[in-house]
Amino acid sequence: MSQIGVLPAQILREMIARSEISASPGIDPAQIQPASLDLRLGTRAWRVRASFLAGKGRRVSDRLQQFEMHQMDLSAGAVLEKGCVYVVPLMESLALTAGVQAVANAKSSTGRLDLLTRVITDDGTEFDRVPEGYTGPLYSEICPRSFSVLVRPGMRLNQIRFRRGHAVLSDAELTELHAAETLVPGEPVISDGLGFSVDLRPAQGARVGYRAKPHTGVIDLDRIGAYPPLDFWEELHSEDGQLILDPGAFYILVSREAVHIPPDYAAEMAPYLAMVGEFRVHYAGFFDPGFGHAAAGGAGARGVLEVRCHEAPFVLEHGQIVGRLVYERMAARPERLYGADIASNYQGQGLKLSKHFRSL
Repeated sequence: MSQIGVLPAQILREMIARSEISASPGIDPAQIQPASLDLRLGTRAWRVRASFLAGKGRRVSDRLQQFEMHQMDLSAGAVLEKGCVYVVPLMESLALTAGVQAVANAKSSTGRLDLLTRVITDDGTEFDRVPEGYTGPLYSEICPRSFSVLVRPGMRLNQIRFRRGHAVLSDAELTELHAAETLVPGEPVISDGLGFSVDLRPAQGARVGYRAKPHTGVIDLDRIGAYPPLDFWEELHSEDGQLILDPGAFYILVSREAVHIPPDYAAEMAPYLAMVGEFRVHYAGFFDPGFGHAAAGGAGARGVLEVRCHEAPFVLEHGQIVGRLVYERMAARPERLYGADIASNYQGQGLKLSKHFRSL
């Protein structure tokens, strides 16, 4: 009987060999992460009037004809403008077997640029969700919210994770795992996942975060460590452990807790409770097995928070719970862990912008 849980890299390779995951051109081994697969942009983009889902019995290609404004060839690079909505067919497609479903998310660097990217499918009624047995293409909906970006075919903005069955840990199981593995220092807040809070009192008066500037240049997503941070971001400081969030502004903050994902588990960031405040943690993330794990060079890693305020200004307080990590069992331990012998940009991180910016 197939084991329940998130499918690791070695099983993803088996799925590729059986053409349950296919691509044109073929999948690059570098796309395969410990517990997920990076997805690549195709060669064309559609500028559309509005975000949409295909809906039952309908294909994305048919909806594109309905909402299309114009098409763009990405082959030589093209700019996706801030505030516009685009749909890009992905190079990968799926032919899932019964019992295997998938969930997609933005990659860490994508979320830190405030790029709203979501996977849509034929017959789809939810963003970023692929039902078991799905056979068909994948598309990425992209809406740059803070910065215009230059993209090319093959860029990896989304990632997808495959699972069999339901493997989310209950609060009791999460409490047991914390007792055995110390998921966060100190006493954990466990309620439908592991709660984490915001750090607004860093040591020695250091910056508490960044706020995106409203009028900036274009970011070429292929340029790593190329951009001066202060051309795009305003540094934030707080003397009293408070930060007033402006409606519509985008912030990069950091969790107070150093997070640990043991090798036999994966985690996903989720919102805490809508009633705690008029803001949202733009949860970009999957946390791979080994994130913050000492044996993989982590020794705990704080979670970067991508925060957007809604209708009214809101006072965020130091130590306020802003999100939770939902832990899941792996179907098998990955052959390699996050941060161990692979290019992991954010192992051992603190407050950190995306990899496109120079260090301060």
